[in-house]
Amino acid sequence: MTVIQESPAASSADAEAEVLGLYRAHLSKGRATLAELFGSHMEVASEGAWLTTSDGERFLNAGGYGVFVMGARHPIVMEEVERQLRTHPTATRILLEPTVARAAEALVSVLPPGLDRVHFALSGAEAVETGLKLARAGGFKRTVSMRGGYHGKTLGALSATAKEVYQRPFRPLVPDFLHLPFGDADALEAELAAHPGEVCVILEPVQGEGGVIIPPKGYLKRVEELVREYDGFLILDEVQSGFGRLGEWWGADIEGVLPDVLLAGKALGGGVMPVSAAVATRKAFRPFDKDPYVHTATFSGQPVLMAAVQGAIRAVKEERLVTRALDLGARLLPAITEIARRNIPDLVVDVRGRGLLIGVELVEAGLAGELLIELFNHGVVANHSMNGSSVVRFTPPAVLGDTDVDFLLNSFDLATRDLVRGAAKMPEGGN
Repeated sequence: MTVIQESPAASSADAEAEVLGLYRAHLSKGRATLAELFGSHMEVASEGAWLTTSDGERFLNAGGYGVFVMGARHPIVMEEVERQLRTHPTATRILLEPTVARAAEALVSVLPPGLDRVHFALSGAEAVETGLKLARAGGFKRTVSMRGGYHGKTLGALSATAKEVYQRPFRPLVPDFLHLPFGDADALEAELAAHPGEVCVILEPVQGEGGVIIPPKGYLKRVEELVREYDGFLILDEVQSGFGRLGEWWGADIEGVLPDVLLAGKALGGGVMPVSAAVATRKAFRPFDKDPYVHTATFSGQPVLMAAVQGAIRAVKEERLVTRALDLGARLLPAITEIARRNIPDLVVDVRGRGLLIGVELVEAGLAGELLIELFNHGVVANHSMNGSSVVRFTPPAVLGDTDVDFLLNSFDLATRDLVRGAAKMPEGGN
């Protein structure tokens, strides 16, 4: 009897079709449709700056929405997590547990002095909710966030995220939220002056999902000064911008800002575990100090997550990844700018960035989507920007080597050339 063996390619195609069907049946039809635009590939393995699909293709990961500052499966992070998995991954939360205490100490050691009270959570949105609740518990009943800002999609975080398409289905949202222009200190001062002692201000040092929007020099420091002048409360959302992404440990460090609460996430779990944190001054944290049960979560500070935090901080320190992010950004930003200006001068509006948070703004959202697909066709994963739909965003890891950088730039060169060819074939006035 002759046995016909299924080829790896056929096996992979069947598996992809099966998973696509499961997405449609149990997860999201829209997400399945989006996956089809990228060829229905399944990512099944990752290491460092690269991910591998079920059919054996490799892609440079310059996406991940900011999670992979130290790449995937960094050996130091994996070592800490695997050790904890073998001993005590999940705690009762009744007894003292040393891993969370040491993770808090490690995190505080790399934050601006004065931020020394930590509440750990899982997602960035949870960290935002923690910050907003600290403000409310402290008597700050009005909240100001910035247009274009992104803080998450849970109810309180969504109230701060000034995006109509995300807010509309869930109204009424949390009351007393106001959205002001990012970078406009005068507008902020008018609101603070009208309500002294009542206003919480939440903003990002750089608006990542807004399309890599960098505020005017001195703006963050001026915001801090105004908040102090009018007895307000300041939350700095560094879920995406923090942990070395900007070439500094935190965006707060760029202008020497000390917020009441700083929010961390994404890269905090080392690209291995989902972890976030709200880190506050002693004064701001006082409502939680008084009652340990006023704001809790079952998986907050669980040992295996805290092992990842300790490993992530070790990795950044030992491999000097903050400096590497700064140096890589200084190399990538001008090179990406030059390629864009050379290949797509009529299609690009701007190229901007800080450290390893880089945005390429196109003249329309459809072209940004096309560029993402062309990048994927040339072996690079990047991201769109949820509050800046015409911006393609690069958030590569700080572990890129020279050959990785060359691959990224060559792929961007080829992708932009193909984008021009595709745009030329489009009917006038449509896409």
